[in-house]
Amino acid sequence: MRVASFRTVPVLMYHHVSPSNDMLTTVPERFESQLAWLAEEGYATLDAEGLAGFLAGRPVPDRSVVLTFDDGFLDNWVYAHPLLQRYGMRAVLFVITGQLGEGAPRACAGSAGTLPDTPGHRACEAAVAAGRADEVMLRWSEVEAMREAGTFDVHSHTHTHTRWDQCCPDAATKRAGIAEDIGLARESLQRRLGPASAHLCWPQGYFDDDYVAEATAQGYTHLYTTDPVGQNVPGADPRHIRRITAKDEPAAWLRRRLWLARHRVLGPLYDKVRY
Repeated sequence: MRVASFRTVPVLMYHHVSPSNDMLTTVPERFESQLAWLAEEGYATLDAEGLAGFLAGRPVPDRSVVLTFDDGFLDNWVYAHPLLQRYGMRAVLFVITGQLGEGAPRACAGSAGTLPDTPGHRACEAAVAAGRADEVMLRWSEVEAMREAGTFDVHSHTHTHTRWDQCCPDAATKRAGIAEDIGLARESLQRRLGPASAHLCWPQGYFDDDYVAEATAQGYTHLYTTDPVGQNVPGADPRHIRRITAKDEPAAWLRRRLWLARHRVLGPLYDKVRY
């Protein structure tokens, strides 16, 4: 295994892979072009424990990247899962456990049956708010099937995706809400998937000292942000994992973005100027 003299692992953040062509969405053709380029260039897609090992100083392939998906939308099963399987790659899925449904797996691309609708992000939010989460979010059976297939490594995005800092009248109520939310997610994942996860992704990317303290108290050791500034390098704080927002662009975008992300000097400068 060849190890780079300057080692950093870029972490990409996706939400949807769908023909809906809405915000936070990469259409399947462009997602496939990105995966094909990663495969051609010999990139290894690490799971959460692979990233944790890297941050702790263990070696990983020179060209390593982490693909993360937030929330747990149905289109992750319908479109992203088959493409990851086709290219022999895996991603990290952060699910909102309170929004996952029950029932048999639905059809996914390449399988028998009619594919379910996968609406855009705004329509998904509206469906969840109206109590119709099963129409747009994953079912536990689909999560379990993706995990068994090796396409997704599954971790916590809380139980309700609530911003407790925005809805609580005081710090004590806020911390109690945070503690219950992440605790319920941890219990749900442990009950359905086995050992408790130590990886947590913040809803809307927001966190403060109270959030971090409650997560740490419950055994979460690796906390994922939406902050792109800086680089994930050995010895970096695992409670502040930086992520790059994936774009609905072909492989040429990904090639440029990963080149910047892996550059010791230009990477941090680019993020500071852009963000």
